[in-house]
Amino acid sequence: MSNIPKGYKQTEVGVIPEDWEVKKLGKIGEFCKGKGIKKDEVLSDGLPCIRYGEIYTTYTDYIKTFVSFISRAVANQSQRIQKGDLLFAGSGETAEEIGKCVAFVDDEEAYAGGDIVILTPKGVDSLFLGYLMNDTIMVCQKSRVGQGDAVVHISAKNLGELLIPLPPTKAEQTAIAAALSDADALISGLEKLIAKKRNIKQGAMQKLLTGKKRLQGFSGEWEVKKLGEVCSKITTGKLDANAMKENGEYRFYTCAKSFYFIDKYAFDDEALLISGNGENVGYVHYYRGKFNAYQRTYVLTGFNSNIHYLNLYLDRFLEARITAEVNAGNTPYIKMGTLTDMEIAVPIDIEEQTAIAQIISDMDAEIEELEQKLDKYKMIKQGMMQELLTGKTRLI
Repeated sequence: MSNIPKGYKQTEVGVIPEDWEVKKLGKIGEFCKGKGIKKDEVLSDGLPCIRYGEIYTTYTDYIKTFVSFISRAVANQSQRIQKGDLLFAGSGETAEEIGKCVAFVDDEEAYAGGDIVILTPKGVDSLFLGYLMNDTIMVCQKSRVGQGDAVVHISAKNLGELLIPLPPTKAEQTAIAAALSDADALISGLEKLIAKKRNIKQGAMQKLLTGKKRLQGFSGEWEVKKLGEVCSKITTGKLDANAMKENGEYRFYTCAKSFYFIDKYAFDDEALLISGNGENVGYVHYYRGKFNAYQRTYVLTGFNSNIHYLNLYLDRFLEARITAEVNAGNTPYIKMGTLTDMEIAVPIDIEEQTAIAQIISDMDAEIEELEQKLDKYKMIKQGMMQELLTGKTRLI
C-alpha cells in the first residue's frame, strides 16, 4: 500500500504534487561566469559588485544591499549581471556548502567577480529559485557533485545536471517566494531591532560605568580602585582543558564561552571566571556554587564591590586592556598583572553599583528575549521552506 498522498507523486527529488515537474537546472536557463574583481580593486563607493566569498558571508537567499563596489575601469573587465540572475559560489571549503546561491532581483547595474557561476533563468521566478537552491534537497545534490578535498569546486556543467522541483505556473512560484520573503522581512526587522538594542546597551554601559551619566537618586562620589583591591583573591584553575567528563556533576570552566562538566570541584564560591588565552581571551563568566577550572582560566572571588557591576565593567573594558598589552604579532593572553592592576571606576555607594548592574541586566534580558524570538522566526521559516518548496502546502 502506497504512503504517497492523493494528488502527489514520487520523483527523483522526493514526493511532489502531480502537476509539478522535475527539470534539470540547465534546461531552464543559460550559464556564464563571473570575471575579475581582485580584493585590492574593491572600493567603498562606485559600481555595485559581488565577490564569491560574499555569497557565503554576506547574503542569504537574495541580494538586498551591495557591500562592495568597483570603478568603471574594473567593471569593464568584469561580468555584468542582470535582474533575475542566480549567482552560485564556484568554490567552497566543504562539499556541504559548495554552490551556495543568491538571486539578484534588482534593476541596478552590478557586476560579478571570478569564481561565480551565473544562471540566467527563463520563465521561472528567480527569487523562488534563490530559496530553492539553498534548501536541503538542493544542498544534498550540490554536495554530491562538488569536486575536490581541501577546496571544493562546482562547475556550470555540474549545476546544470541538478534536478529541481518546479510548480506548474510562475504565479505559484512567485507566491511561494513572496511568502518566504515576508518571513525574511520579519527576521530582518528583528535583527535590526536587536542590533539597535545592543548599541543602546553599549552606550548605556559606557556612560553608566564611568559616571558620565548618573542614575536618579544617586549623587555620591566615585573612586578608582585596582581590581586586586575589590576582590580578595585572583587565582587560576589547576586542570588541563581535556579534564572534562561528559556526565560530570559540576561545572568545568575552560577558555571557551560555554562550560563543560567534571566529577570533582575545586571551588565553592561566588566567582567571576575569565578566559586567559585563546580566541575567547577576556571572556567573563559569572557563577555561584561548586565548580572547577582550567589552568589558564582566572578565578576571581571575595568581592567587596557588587560582583555584577564588576562583571559588566570587565565585559566592557577588559578587552581594550588586553589589546594594549599585546606585542605586535603575538597571540593575546592575560598575565596576572593584567587583572590585578586593572583600574576599576566604582561608585562608593554599593547601592548605586547594584542599580547600574540591574539596569544593564534588564537590557540584557530584553535582548535575550528578542534573540529567542529571532530563533523561533528562523525555525518557522525553515518549516515554511520544507512545506512550500516541496508542494506539501499549496498557496495557489
